[in-house]
Amino acid sequence: MNQQTVHTEIHEFPTASLSVEHVSKVFVSHVGPVQALDDVSISISEGEFVCFVGPSGCGKSTLLNIIAGLEKPDQGQVLMNGAPISGPGRDRLVMFQEHALFPWLDVMGNVMFGLKQKPNLNDKERLEVAKYYLYLVKMDKFAHSNIHELSGGMKQRVALARSLAPNPRILLMDEPFSALDAMTREHLYGDIQDIWQKRRKTIIFVTHNVREAVCLGNRVVLFSPHPGRIREEFQVPLARPRSINDPVLADISRSITSALKGYQAEESD
Repeated sequence: MNQQTVHTEIHEFPTASLSVEHVSKVFVSHVGPVQALDDVSISISEGEFVCFVGPSGCGKSTLLNIIAGLEKPDQGQVLMNGAPISGPGRDRLVMFQEHALFPWLDVMGNVMFGLKQKPNLNDKERLEVAKYYLYLVKMDKFAHSNIHELSGGMKQRVALARSLAPNPRILLMDEPFSALDAMTREHLYGDIQDIWQKRRKTIIFVTHNVREAVCLGNRVVLFSPHPGRIREEFQVPLARPRSINDPVLADISRSITSALKGYQAEESD
């Protein structure tokens, strides 16, 4: 894939700025209404890597789904460049915990699938884009492998390439590495940082793992549950690439974990 094609892909969309304004969401359960989000507001700038952290039930995945347009808020709104988000769009793609690859397609076929919806690309250009992103995630040598032949980490690399290839303005990642072993996760931490530095894609990453969030994010947003609220934000001023085993990273992680425990104790009183 030539550099001019890559350059065109990078600048296809205008600058993205996301604004979540006073969003609340209630779900009805067998025990009654559950407030997943309560008056949540946050702004995310173009090219930021923001991690949402908190325990189960704090609403971080619900907020991700609202940003994706898969859920609608009961109150408030989400704006992208001043325009309200009213449903799913190709400018926002979600990468889930499960790879959700199509087993009847090979690796290349899976990455090409999302590109079929790109009206401004011909077949040759789609193939070039797919090859480029498979190279970026270090899966170019497995382009014609079947999905069942891949390890869990390799499947998530393909899922990442498939998510990146249509060039969304925002990549939404919902605990994509939680089912993988520690060594595979560490490799992927390095890869996703490298990809972010090369592409400067806006990424919102949901995780339970505080150290993972500090390793990856420019900003860590701490949620607390019952109801789900943003309680505090932490800037991460560490140079990249970052190692999950860095002692300074561990110190920042401990500070965030301590704050989280404090909010949980406060809410249990």
